[in-house]
Amino acid sequence: MIARPPLAVPLFALAAFTVLLALVVGGWAPLDDLDTAVADTLRRSGAGNSDLVAVVRVATDVAATLPYLAAGAVVTVVLAVRRDRVRAAFSAAVTVVVPVLWSLMHWLLHHPRPPDAFVEIDSNGFPSGHTSNAAAAALAAVLLLWPRQGRTARVVTVLLAAAFALYVGATRLILLAHWPADVLGGWLLVLGVVPLLATAAAKLADRSGAARPMGSGVRSGSR
Repeated sequence: MIARPPLAVPLFALAAFTVLLALVVGGWAPLDDLDTAVADTLRRSGAGNSDLVAVVRVATDVAATLPYLAAGAVVTVVLAVRRDRVRAAFSAAVTVVVPVLWSLMHWLLHHPRPPDAFVEIDSNGFPSGHTSNAAAAALAAVLLLWPRQGRTARVVTVLLAAAFALYVGATRLILLAHWPADVLGGWLLVLGVVPLLATAAAKLADRSGAARPMGSGVRSGSR
């Protein structure tokens, strides 16, 4: 089984993402001013904390695309080997769909990153790819584990997942790899897309009777 958040959650997130996208593309002055103010503050702070910047520069790579794809592939293969086809399909979908979406938007939007960053990146910026990857991995883990956990374990999982997603987003800001709007866009994109993938996988399970791993000794429809 895969947990399914209420439909209102992804719909609200996608609506908010659409509004943010329109503001970014339209160059809305208050948003640009906020992005610039935050970036300027972080640039001054980072210039006086080179050791911290060096540590963050290494730490942020945990959510780079290659580690994200590798982790997603491992989880998918493990679930497939266990013949947990619906959960494997969900894992595979999250692994593929999220980076495809943010990569496509990078290609289409050509939204520049902050100048004078502490990392050298030649790609476009909206939404943040690292942030999207981290949030997708965190949310997928919550949705996969939720049905099999007790209350305490659920709370711990949610807190750890949220901390990881926030941590990666913060590293992108500290390094000036992204504007705040880019990071927020990554979070909203994932909050909109991943629950819809979970809903699609759960509906597939309902139709196919494959919600339980094959070979568990329980056939669809048995009581």
